[in-house]
Amino acid sequence: MPAVSGLLLSGVAVRLTVLAGDAGSGRWRLAGSIGLAWVAFALGAWGVRRLTGRTATALIVGGGIALQVIALSSPPRLTDDFFRYAWDGRVQAAGISPYRFTPTDDALADLRTPWLFPTECADRTPVCTRLNHPTSPTIYPPVAQAEFTAVHLLTRPLGPDGGRERTWQLLAAALATATTLALIRLLRRRGDPRQAVLWAWCPTVVLETGGNAHVDVLASLLVVLALTAVTDGRRVRGGVLIGLAIATKLLPVLLLVPLAAARSADTGMRPMAILRRRLRAPGTVVIVALTTLAATYLPHLVTVGTRVLGFLPGYLPEEGFDGRTRFPLLHPVFPGPSSVVAGVLALVAIAGWVLVRSTPDRPWTGAMILVGLAFALVGISYPWYALLLVPLVALDGRAPWLALAAAAYPAYLAPSLGWSVSVTAAITYGIALAWLAWSSRFSRSSRSSSRPAAIRR
Repeated sequence: MPAVSGLLLSGVAVRLTVLAGDAGSGRWRLAGSIGLAWVAFALGAWGVRRLTGRTATALIVGGGIALQVIALSSPPRLTDDFFRYAWDGRVQAAGISPYRFTPTDDALADLRTPWLFPTECADRTPVCTRLNHPTSPTIYPPVAQAEFTAVHLLTRPLGPDGGRERTWQLLAAALATATTLALIRLLRRRGDPRQAVLWAWCPTVVLETGGNAHVDVLASLLVVLALTAVTDGRRVRGGVLIGLAIATKLLPVLLLVPLAAARSADTGMRPMAILRRRLRAPGTVVIVALTTLAATYLPHLVTVGTRVLGFLPGYLPEEGFDGRTRFPLLHPVFPGPSSVVAGVLALVAIAGWVLVRSTPDRPWTGAMILVGLAFALVGISYPWYALLLVPLVALDGRAPWLALAAAAYPAYLAPSLGWSVSVTAAITYGIALAWLAWSSRFSRSSRSSSRPAAIRR
């Protein structure tokens, strides 16, 4: 059975990946095992589509849990973000805003433990730590901070460090499974539940949740719940949920564009008339989402003022948004900072097209197109960012769009392999877009050839 064979091979690939080591020591082993994971996933997902609904659903959920357990079998090797989650939660539990001080600030010295601040180098200046960006305030938004604090308080009986990395891995795996169930629930009413395999067994999901414990999975769950509420006509609830998703990881703000169309159909109207109408009346969902986002930031804004932005102002130039590395597909035509201008204009054009073409009953289609093309244009090199894209693909059902999630892995591993991040991202995302174009044309040709001859004429 292809589905079971693909699932078993996926389990082997995930196990090899978590045992391969970090990006520096694993290098080609990581590249090979992650590539194998995507091949196995393709086989398994194709096999699931050949099963009946109830059998497929049971296998999707059970297989997803099994893959998460395998990913949990080793501590995270490809990220250190969870150290910052634990630190931010500890700081907030002490009644201090994580936006106020940096981890190396002496004002927080009493909160340090050997797990996060190794004792063998505690006398260095600045003090050494396992946290990334230790001389910068946190970048994580308020809902993510609320999760960090809740986890710290709930696991405090286990010790000052809680359950350490296992805590964050277990939480991420549980949230990923909850997202699978939420997808199945929505797809039973508005699609094919078997499409949930595109999330549950996807290597990005398994490796970046149970494997690497990224908080992005909470935003993914909130996005699915928001889309469920919106398509059920509960626009206020949907707006609150999408606002909370944005306040977890800022990327879901892209979904406000297609959700502006999640109201009433614009039957018979010209495209420009539709655009003008939606710009004038963005809809309840968008207004409630922005209000919710503002409400989550307000307590921190009152406490620390503009420092609530944390590391965000420093993040953008560090990540090459000044034209050095981002928008790599545009560099051959628009070198340097001009690529940023061209990229932003391209994203605005894509957003306008999505705003006009999105339909109220399937907002995830426009969201998938906007998020996917935004990732390709920007040249995202962090695979866990694609945890926003994958559930949209699962809802839409067009599996080839997952090529944009797979494209992030070579770019992420590029420094350890001695490759240029920008060039690698340009190549991998270029290949992914070419694959999308070919698969879309093939799909249209197949639909056309399946019509009766009289209709084709």
